[in-house]
Amino acid sequence: MRFDTDVFISYAHLDNPELVEGHRGWVADFHRALEIRVSQLLGATPDIWRDPKLKGSDFFENTLVERLKHVAALISVMSPRYLKSDWTRRELMEFWKNADQSGGMLVHGNSRVFKIVKTPVPLEAQPPELQQVLGYDFYRVDPETGRTHELDQVFGPEAQRDFWMKIDDVAHDLSALLECLHQDEKAGTAAEPTARVFLAEVTSDLQAEYDAIRRDLQEQGCVVLPTRPLPLQGQDLDDFVREEMDRCQMSIHLIGRNNGIVPEGAASSITELQNEYAVRRAASGNFPRLLWMPPQLSSADLRQQIFIDHVRSDGRILNGADLLETSFEELRTVLRGRLEMMRQPAPPAAAPSAVPASPATATATGAGDGFARLYFVCDQRDLEAVGPWPAFLFDEGLEVIPSVFEGDESEVREYHEESLRDCDGVLIFYGSGNELWLRRKLREVQKIAGYGRSRPMRAVGICVAPPMSPAKAQFRTHEAMILGQPDGFAPDPLRSFVERMKDGGGMRRG
Repeated sequence: MRFDTDVFISYAHLDNPELVEGHRGWVADFHRALEIRVSQLLGATPDIWRDPKLKGSDFFENTLVERLKHVAALISVMSPRYLKSDWTRRELMEFWKNADQSGGMLVHGNSRVFKIVKTPVPLEAQPPELQQVLGYDFYRVDPETGRTHELDQVFGPEAQRDFWMKIDDVAHDLSALLECLHQDEKAGTAAEPTARVFLAEVTSDLQAEYDAIRRDLQEQGCVVLPTRPLPLQGQDLDDFVREEMDRCQMSIHLIGRNNGIVPEGAASSITELQNEYAVRRAASGNFPRLLWMPPQLSSADLRQQIFIDHVRSDGRILNGADLLETSFEELRTVLRGRLEMMRQPAPPAAAPSAVPASPATATATGAGDGFARLYFVCDQRDLEAVGPWPAFLFDEGLEVIPSVFEGDESEVREYHEESLRDCDGVLIFYGSGNELWLRRKLREVQKIAGYGRSRPMRAVGICVAPPMSPAKAQFRTHEAMILGQPDGFAPDPLRSFVERMKDGGGMRRG
């Protein structure tokens, strides 16, 4: 493949007049902004070209067609006028035809056509080639009136800020494509991505968060799928999402207050269906999932509220998944940690040995000081009430790691994950927290391998403590030892748990 031009911008002339005297037209502004941002990302100025829209077929046949043979990427500025222009249609068709002869339309799964939606038009009205391409929406919809407003500086500083955010998204994707193409030109291959991540499509209330996560993933060297719009027919959607997820190492689902579109022939929204496909994918093998919703999320849409409650409580959905009901910044912090772990090679398996562990080995497994390390997990509301339990466990010869709640969200979560990774056992104090809180803590214990832990727990226990209720008194699980404390602190039910903690690895008894 040889490309003389990096990018060609295809647009309708009516989309580029000056709205304010002395200011550039919208397309000219887009061209300049994109060139600046791509230059910053690549460290070199890209060759981005758009024709002056001269009249006459001679120019098109003799000049433009020849130039389109050697263009790396095409940007189509979508608008109602774009759809009515024979000129733009011919530009698209010529690029598409020549792309098949210069490496194909996809480069490492990424399209060489970029759809910039300046003014919204129905998907079914767009050229068939562009219906398969994810768009970048350069407009906002007023939630009260439903009217659309283009992202343009003439509409104020907020619109100008959003314009530059969208430019940044396009620039990152375009830069990644150009780097792949130029690497292929020079070496024949491109570097392998860190991971392929399925980022589930979201409803309009979470579009800004979706764009930010997509940007974060790409900056971390990930390929983000899908790269084209989801089909809106039930069976087509099922087949498409299944194929895309099979190519990925993990999925991310952002859940908001809106329910979303229900595809033809389906009974659930696209948001629900993508989550269901990910649950099925995880059941067939290792496939971590990250689910996020804003803290205390609720919805006026009854169907969405049912889905939110379902996500919070359904063990099938939550098995093997991380559900975060935190700030958006906390989600981004957790995601960076997950990607960092994915980059690290798996630790080699330890060779079996009948020789007792040396002191150095014992330290590496958390028993170097001879004491079993117990992570004591409780709800913040129970901090004043739990005192007798950690004191007893310490006196019995266990090193007790307490729960902490001071610090920002990321620090507290990092401490929690480090404690799960490094401890020898966990005791969950089931007091003021409800059963949903308890189930979440159990799931976090089950997923400790995702935090880098390589050895099994000595013991996992649950102290069932006041305030009591009939449901709490009847609580049962096979995933932990139930230590009944219905009337408050009682040492005898705790002793079997302490013995199990001490029996692992020849640890010193108190």
